[in-house]
Amino acid sequence: MRAFWLILCLLFPFVTLAQNGIITGKVTRTDTKAPIGQANVFLSNTTAGSATADDGTFTLAHLKPGEYTLVVSIIGYEGYTKTVLVGSEPIKLDIELSPKTIELRDVVITTPANWKKNYDQFVRDFIGTDENAKQCFVENPHEVNLEYHKSQQMLEAYTNTFLVVDNLALGYKVKFLINEFTSSKLTDIISYSGQRLFQELPGSKKQKAEWHKKREAAYYGSAMHFYRSLYANKLDSEGFQMMKLTRMLNPNRAQEGEIQQKIKFFNDGRHRDSINYWIGQENMSKYFREHLYRDPLPINAVLYKTEKPGIFAVDFTDCLYIIYTKKMEETDFKNLYRPLDMPNYETTVATIAKPYFFDTNGVVFGDSAPLYEGTWSKSKLSDLLPVDYAPDDK
Repeated sequence: MRAFWLILCLLFPFVTLAQNGIITGKVTRTDTKAPIGQANVFLSNTTAGSATADDGTFTLAHLKPGEYTLVVSIIGYEGYTKTVLVGSEPIKLDIELSPKTIELRDVVITTPANWKKNYDQFVRDFIGTDENAKQCFVENPHEVNLEYHKSQQMLEAYTNTFLVVDNLALGYKVKFLINEFTSSKLTDIISYSGQRLFQELPGSKKQKAEWHKKREAAYYGSAMHFYRSLYANKLDSEGFQMMKLTRMLNPNRAQEGEIQQKIKFFNDGRHRDSINYWIGQENMSKYFREHLYRDPLPINAVLYKTEKPGIFAVDFTDCLYIIYTKKMEETDFKNLYRPLDMPNYETTVATIAKPYFFDTNGVVFGDSAPLYEGTWSKSKLSDLLPVDYAPDDK
């Protein structure tokens, strides 16, 4: 099975416990100062959102104090984002939107069959393929713009408005503004950026109980759960182990891009020896001289406070090997190192290129996110929870 890597670069803010903040404001045009009605106003990655009234006014109430990214979006206008610090004092904003300049993109000619093929790949890579994904339904599939670059074996996607997904597994309607999405078959890296709004779906008492159960299953062992446990110094009690992993790239294995290109080129039934050679390269381990230091890392070896309250930094020169001991892994990750005497717990390897940041909600933000291999690399839209999600206290 191919290894899956995932990079997430989303601007996700943090929140705390009380719910008494309020944001009010008015959205107008920059040129005529006329009010703009029916604009989407929301705090990114939360369940807090609204639409402006005909006079351009809006209210977001019952907010937990903290720092958020406020997003205003409407077709025909440039997008607006602003970092806001919600506290006990009301916030009032006057927001002006500029009419959007039409950007001419290269015309991509595609057949219905090609569009469906690209869309199916997008759904797999963006929404997922797990049991939850089977209960996710896209309301407006043709809002996503798709382009496949054959020479690079890369799929790109973006939206001009919300892509609306009903997640009937977790009980959320998720509205996603996709700024950028790429999925490369050569590198096995999926990355995307954008803003999203969660809305609770209506349901019966039985449905809500089932959603509650699945939300807890999605939360425990997740990256959000880990980072919340890390800053709270509760890794052990929450079931996490964090260790140091050193490794080197296998010099006998060709680059992933070259391997995939050669397999595609020789897979014509007439080059048996060549195709067997490159399949052997694909099956070869990507790394060698891997060593796992089994002593748990102290938290102060990787976690640092910043000057900004509620924001923490992670920095480490080697790979972080993160185990969640309360769940067993069901996927076979070919390139994920695992000692023979170690139980098959859910495991993630985090490769850190440079220091990155997360908040008290356990959400990584900014443009220096780590590269995940293993369990967390499987995380797709079907398993994502809003920033303001809180599990039962166990």
